[in-house]
Amino acid sequence: MIGVQDSMTLILLLNSDQRPFDEIFVDFFSKFMRESHFRVCCSIATLLEDKKMLKPSQRLVAFAILHEVYPLQQSSANPFMSFLINAACDDAAEKLERGFILQLLGSAGVSTNNSKEILKQSAADFIKGFDPSSYEFVPREQLQKQYCDRVQDEPYNSIFRSAAVKNVIPDPDIPRGCDANSPEFEFTPPGAKPKIGSGDRDGAVASLLQNISLEGLNPQWIRPLPPRLPVQDGELVWLNPDNNHELLWDYGMCADTSRGAAVRDLIAKALKGPLVPAQQEQVLLELTNDPKLVYHCGLTPRKLPELVEHNPLIAVEVLIKLMHSPEISEYFTVLVNMDMSLHSMEVVNRLTTAVELPTEFVHMYITNCISSCENIKDKYMQNRLVRLVCVFLQSLIRNKIINVQDLFIEVQAFCIEFSRIREAAGLFRLLKTLE
Repeated sequence: MIGVQDSMTLILLLNSDQRPFDEIFVDFFSKFMRESHFRVCCSIATLLEDKKMLKPSQRLVAFAILHEVYPLQQSSANPFMSFLINAACDDAAEKLERGFILQLLGSAGVSTNNSKEILKQSAADFIKGFDPSSYEFVPREQLQKQYCDRVQDEPYNSIFRSAAVKNVIPDPDIPRGCDANSPEFEFTPPGAKPKIGSGDRDGAVASLLQNISLEGLNPQWIRPLPPRLPVQDGELVWLNPDNNHELLWDYGMCADTSRGAAVRDLIAKALKGPLVPAQQEQVLLELTNDPKLVYHCGLTPRKLPELVEHNPLIAVEVLIKLMHSPEISEYFTVLVNMDMSLHSMEVVNRLTTAVELPTEFVHMYITNCISSCENIKDKYMQNRLVRLVCVFLQSLIRNKIINVQDLFIEVQAFCIEFSRIREAAGLFRLLKTLE
């Protein structure tokens, strides 16, 4: 039913007969997640079905938890309301227990009708101060009508339940008619052999919760296989083709990757500074001869900005080779969010002419460029970046890489804001011709 930790936690809460019920509820809600409340309450209800499982004080705590876990305005919303009403009307149960449940329900049959005050007491205090004369045990029909209109009059019972073998049996060392919870049955004289039923009661209950159902061993349903119907003339027949598939050997497995060592070393150097022309040509040649080397060169999305700033041509070639990689979206995300510079715009511009880039990526990069120009404080650097962005946008528009109508308002506002710069004025005139 529930795990080891949850079962031990539940036993500790049920043993808190000296603590007020309010404090027990606070512990219950803090130690059990909301999604596990129903499963734990089902375990509690199963324990309560057999009166030998729990002591009287433990049963009071258990009934209080079942009532308070679902504190809604409508009593019928509590899935255990029918269980509580049946327990309150059980003539074979102790009056102490029935009176406690009636007080929880706020029954009119209780002279001190205050269900909130009882929760401030402990189970031991309630047992000590219980007065059966102050309770009127009302019929089941009255409780059902008063508290829960949708409770089933007769709960469903499977015919197999009466044939189940109970897995909870009376203690053979306790005579019939004696109170099993009496302290005298728990005492073992020093040096005497322990009685059969003198083991850890709480441990036995926790073990039953963890391993087997407390409802007993039910007989198995007999489910014979249905006979197969004959196939009619106009009916399709299910076919299971018997195909023999041959395995395809991947000759690239365990291949010698030492030939990519030179490219890895050069990429590591390219991340730290510009490569000389001979080294650049070597990297580009190796990647052209074997495009799969790009997956073993040591480049990751996090390292891309360094490669773009120091060696933009190599960055372009690497990104082209990675276009069909599942990680290409991560590289694009890093490229969009990196600081705008001449090299980053050069990389994007070359990519737009070499491969077909996602439209949202190009638009996001243009928006980032415009935002970077507007936020820079240094006037000299601002003018320089504005010129670069205007030339970059003119190139994209003339090469029909982007549809200018998608960004017309944003680019036009950018040109008006920096109209003092010649390149911005030229871009504005280009927009007007396209309009």
